[in-house]
Amino acid sequence: MASYAYTARDKAGAIKKGSVFGNDRQTAAASLMEKGLVPILLKEEGAAAASGLKFDLGRLLKGKVKLQEKVVFSRQFATMINAGVPIVQALSILGEQTPSKTMKNVITELAKKVEGGATLASALAEHPTVFSPVYINMVKAGETGGILDQVLERLATQQEKDSEIVSKVRGAMIYPSVITVVTVGAFFFLMTVIVPKMGVIFEQFGTQLPAYTRVMLAISKGLTHYGLFIAIGGAAAVVALVRYHKTRRGKKVFDTIILRTPIFGAIVRKVNIARFARTFGSLMTSGIAVLDALNTTALALGNSVYRDELLQIAQDVKNGKTISAPLRASKNFPPIVSQMVLVGEETGQLDEILVKLAEFYEREVDAVVSNLTSIIEPLLIIIIGGMIGAIVIGILGPLGSLTNSI
Repeated sequence: MASYAYTARDKAGAIKKGSVFGNDRQTAAASLMEKGLVPILLKEEGAAAASGLKFDLGRLLKGKVKLQEKVVFSRQFATMINAGVPIVQALSILGEQTPSKTMKNVITELAKKVEGGATLASALAEHPTVFSPVYINMVKAGETGGILDQVLERLATQQEKDSEIVSKVRGAMIYPSVITVVTVGAFFFLMTVIVPKMGVIFEQFGTQLPAYTRVMLAISKGLTHYGLFIAIGGAAAVVALVRYHKTRRGKKVFDTIILRTPIFGAIVRKVNIARFARTFGSLMTSGIAVLDALNTTALALGNSVYRDELLQIAQDVKNGKTISAPLRASKNFPPIVSQMVLVGEETGQLDEILVKLAEFYEREVDAVVSNLTSIIEPLLIIIIGGMIGAIVIGILGPLGSLTNSI
């Protein structure tokens, strides 16, 4: 049996240091957890002090941490904490196993902060581009309640759900995007290469052209002679729209338009409601107060319309209203949401109801996205056929007069 010097945190959040005996680190950690202490660092007394943590403070974190990397980190971290591995040692192991250099640097920095006496939540808060407010607050609740391993499991599950939804939506948009690019390319090719040549032939024979064909030739001439200026103007307009979208007012306008768009608006609504229910339910299950959970959930929603409305709901709850009352009056949350939340409030099982609501809307998103391609495909075919057909009719229409002239 060996003696281990430990640094641990009690249920009140205070740092405790001392020594504990155990056959190995896991046994020593289990002994501390039985005493209500969460082990942060365990070192065998008399062993060489070698943390194995190397970090160049002058090196800036580069790159972006992928969502899947955070899922793996959360899942493995939860397994180690549940097995009794101290936080610093668990972080050290995860840092060595992580293939991503960016994530490795983040984990190494987390281990240094925690080893220095900081809470895991405060260490996570120093990396806001990697860990969201939801992640940080749930970890904070897990540390306070002594259920860090359970919270990390919930976070991994929640991130997996988010990743699945995002992947499905992006996958469904690939086909329409490719078809749109091909269509635009074909249109410009016909209007700048084929139509001008036919226009020259019509002029040589003095063919009387119908009004529709003259309009089409005028558009073709404009694209041919002023195509560069049109491209520059279009690029400038895109840059201006992107910059406007980054403003608070601009994002609100764009998000409102998206919600009113056929097909895509329904998808965005379901995605935001699913994320609201999943995040809010996870925070409530972790023991976070209702107001804090509402405000944190609002920050996790991508659509500013839903975010602002949820912040207003939090204000209403602060003033003494139930959560279901403002949800019932909302135009952005369907009646089923307010009804299920009301049931949860009356039965005291709001967290469980929210999780079931999230699963329902995640299935809804899956169904809508699965049918998206079959809905858009015929629509795109009609648009492509109409566009090319209009150009062909504009060219073939005067061919009768051209034949007579010849």
